[in-house]
Amino acid sequence: MVVLAASICTKGSKAVISRQFRDMTRTRIESLLASFPKLIPTNTQHTSVETAEVRYVYQPLEDLYILLITNKASNILQDIDTLHLFARVVSDLCRSADEREISKNAFELLGAFDEIVSLGYRENVNLMQVRSVLEMESHEEKIQEIIARNKEAEAKEELKRRAKQLEMQRREQQRRAAGGGGGSYLGVGGGISGYSPVPRFEAPDAPTSSISRSITSTPTPARGPAFKGTGMKLGSKKTKQAELLDALGGDVLASTNIAEISSTTSAPAPAAHAPPAVQKVSGRGSLPEVEAKSVHIIIKESISLSLLRDGGVQSMELKGDMNLQVTDPSQAHLKVILAQPSADFGGSALQFKQHPNVAKFAPGQQRVVALKDSSRAFPVNQSLAVLKWRYTGTDESNVPLSINCWPSPSNDGTCEVSIEYELENENVTLYDVVISIPLPDGSYPTVTSHSGEWSLDPSSHSLAWSVPEISAEDEETKSGSLMFNVGGVDVAAFFPVDVSFIAQGSLAGIQVENIERVDGGEAPEWSVDSFVTTDEYLVV
Repeated sequence: MVVLAASICTKGSKAVISRQFRDMTRTRIESLLASFPKLIPTNTQHTSVETAEVRYVYQPLEDLYILLITNKASNILQDIDTLHLFARVVSDLCRSADEREISKNAFELLGAFDEIVSLGYRENVNLMQVRSVLEMESHEEKIQEIIARNKEAEAKEELKRRAKQLEMQRREQQRRAAGGGGGSYLGVGGGISGYSPVPRFEAPDAPTSSISRSITSTPTPARGPAFKGTGMKLGSKKTKQAELLDALGGDVLASTNIAEISSTTSAPAPAAHAPPAVQKVSGRGSLPEVEAKSVHIIIKESISLSLLRDGGVQSMELKGDMNLQVTDPSQAHLKVILAQPSADFGGSALQFKQHPNVAKFAPGQQRVVALKDSSRAFPVNQSLAVLKWRYTGTDESNVPLSINCWPSPSNDGTCEVSIEYELENENVTLYDVVISIPLPDGSYPTVTSHSGEWSLDPSSHSLAWSVPEISAEDEETKSGSLMFNVGGVDVAAFFPVDVSFIAQGSLAGIQVENIERVDGGEAPEWSVDSFVTTDEYLVV
C-alpha cells in the first residue's frame, strides 16, 4: 500500500488542502485533482476510480470531497479504512466540513495526516492516538503541575498560620498594655508613655503589621529609640516571613489580609429608605431580560418529559407557579385578570391551586387572581406565590418540542442517523436549545447535513446539536434536521437523547391580560416575566 497524497477538494476540483507523502510537484498534484471530478461515474455508489497511473479512493464530505491518491497496486480495503480514519479526523477537528473551516484548521489537519500516513505507508494508529499526539499531553508535566500546586497550597496554609499567630501575639500585647498602669495606650504599633519591657511582635513583619495598624482609628506615633533592641532581637523571624512571602507573591498576602479584615469589620447598615430589590431569576441564558415595574409578576414553569423513540409519550409532568411582587404600597389593592388561553393545554388534567387568601376561579368565567377579602391589600416588597398549576399525562398533543431520532444501520458496519425537531407549542419561544445524541464507544461522526451548530462533547462522548432560538414566527428555525454517519450498528447506543432549553412564555397558556385596582382607580404599571425550564427532557 502506497498513498501518494491525501487531499480535500471542492466538487469543482479546487484543492482546499493537500498533503503529499511522496515526491510530487505542485503541477502534478493539481493536474491529478483537476482530472478527478471528470472520472466520477454518475448514478453509482462506487468510492474509487482508476486511471492508467493512479487510483482515487474518495468520500463525499458535505460540499467537498476527501480523497486518497494511491498507486494501482495498493490494497483497496486498507485504503478505504485509511480514508475513513481521515474523515473522522476531519470531523473531530472541524465544527463543520466547509471550505472556510477546513482552511482555518489546515495546520492541525496536516499534522494529523502525517500521523496517519508516513512516507506513503499507513501507521498503526487510531483516532484516539492521533488526538493524543496532537494535544501533546505529558504525564510528567501534569505531575510537576500537581506538585507545584501542592507546594503553593502548603505555603498558603503556612502564611495563614503565621498571620494568625501574629494576630494572637498582637492581642496579647494589647491586653498587657491595657492592664499596665504605666500610661495611656496609643494604638497598635505605637508606644506606651514611659518605658515598657513588653516586646513588639508586629515589628518584624512589616506588611502584616501595616495592614493590622490600618484597622485602628488612632494614628501611630513615631517609634522611640528604646525599642530598637527589641526589633533587632526578632530579625530572624522577619527573614523567614519574607522568604515565605517572596515564594507566594504579593497577591496572596493581600488576599489573605483583606479576607481577615472583611471578616472582622462589621458591614454597614442599609439605608432606611432604600428601595427593595425585585426578585430576579438566575440561569436565564439568552432569555431576554424584563424590566420590573411597580407590580411585577413572574410566571415560571418546569417540564419533565420522556418521549418514546417509536412515537408517543411515556410520561409528562408540568409544574407552574405565579409570583406577585408589589413595590408601591399605593398600588397593593389590585386584581390580576388572566387572558383566555389560546389552546386548551391539558384540558381537565390541568389543575390549579390558589393561595389560601386568594379567591378560587369561578366556573365558566374569566380567571381572576384577587384576594378573598377585597378590603385587604397584597403584601408590599414581598414575592407572594398566588397561583400554582400542575399537569400530568401522556397526551402527545401537549408536547412542546417533538424529537424524531432515526438510526439506520448499513451493511458496512456504520449507521446513518437522522434526527429532526419541530416546535409544536406556539405559545413559547425556545432559547439555547441543545439536543445531545450519545455515540457508540470509540466511534466519531461524519456530519453530512445540519441546521444550527454541532460539536462533540468528549466528557459524555456525545454529539451536541445546538440551536440558539426556535420561534413559531421564524419558519427557518421552527423545524430543523441533522444527519451524520458513525461506526456501529447498535441502534440502542444512540439513546437516550437528552434535550435542554429555556423558553419565553407559558406552555399552559397562562398569560396576564390586565391588572386593575379594586377601587377602580388608575391601573398601575405592571410587568410580566414568563419562562419555562427543563428538569428532564428525554427520548428513550
